[in-house]
Amino acid sequence: MTELQSFGLRLADPGAPNGGVASRRGGAGPSDHKAVTVDGHTIMVPVHTSSAWNSPFLAQAPDAQGRSKLTRGSIPIASIAFPKQPRFYALQTLDGVPYSHIATLHGSDVLATTVLQECIRYASRRKTCQFCAIGQSLAAGRTIAHKTPEQLAEVARAAVLLDGVKHMVMTTGTPNATDRGAKVLCDSAFAIKAAVNLPLQGQCEPPDDDRWFDRMRAAGIDTLGMHLEAVTPEVRERIMPGKASVPLSRYMEAFEASVKVFGRGQVSTYILAGLGDTREAILSISEKLLALGVYPFVVPFVPISGTPLEDHPPPSSEFMKSLLEPLGAMVGEAGLRSGDIKAGCGKCGACSSLSVYETGATT
Repeated sequence: MTELQSFGLRLADPGAPNGGVASRRGGAGPSDHKAVTVDGHTIMVPVHTSSAWNSPFLAQAPDAQGRSKLTRGSIPIASIAFPKQPRFYALQTLDGVPYSHIATLHGSDVLATTVLQECIRYASRRKTCQFCAIGQSLAAGRTIAHKTPEQLAEVARAAVLLDGVKHMVMTTGTPNATDRGAKVLCDSAFAIKAAVNLPLQGQCEPPDDDRWFDRMRAAGIDTLGMHLEAVTPEVRERIMPGKASVPLSRYMEAFEASVKVFGRGQVSTYILAGLGDTREAILSISEKLLALGVYPFVVPFVPISGTPLEDHPPPSSEFMKSLLEPLGAMVGEAGLRSGDIKAGCGKCGACSSLSVYETGATT
């Protein structure tokens, strides 16, 4: 799994739409990826990146049940499966907005949405996160700029009833330098929880006032994600100059305050390995995060086409293994396993093989 996420995956029938299986280009969250189920674990694997085009891994066209043969070179190595397109994608709102423009399926059972598809960081190339593609799906007409609470509630209810979705992730572009998206997440969560009993994760930058954590929890948000992405000041300044204006010290303060509200293991952060931070730097800050009760969700960086980092190489599988093996042990010792998270990226685990290392297994 670790090697698949580093190398990516070629599809046997490139002439068919998406090689015969559904995938996703651009946008916020895991992009240029395809959900693949290997040995019961669903992971997101790059299929539209330059590294994937040269990957030694090849997936044959899936059969009617969605199963496919995975080969490395000419050697068959596994049987894999592709989750089917969800049924709620066939629906639209009364005013004609396709449900898939409001929220999408991530992994096999997670509903995900970017509530605001615009961001103050993205407006300026001098301030934007160099890996971010939040504007791509909006420009391509695959989403809408602002999903209303009513739209999100409608789609969430349908996804649960039609496709058995188990939890939901709400992220957002940063709309301002004060609440940084906390308010729009509160409004959205309140409407969703009124429509369906679905565990929710909200994701935003640390708001300027810690009282927002209580408000988010009261609105129905079960877990919180505040994503560092990079962990050293030098890399943060180079890769995401706008977001780096919120210093690491504020993140650590916010982590400590939010754990008091959401509980140990119910606050997480997304760390992108391969942007320039060393293995030692990532493990060091992960140790501090775990001591605070924060789950460090470390994932391999995947370059997205059309971004300034589209040609940046992904981390090697050897680097990821050297990082995830000790991190998995640290997570287990801290008692903050992904399976205990109520909702969100860490619980889904599809963008990283970290959860497998938590069990003590290797893959």
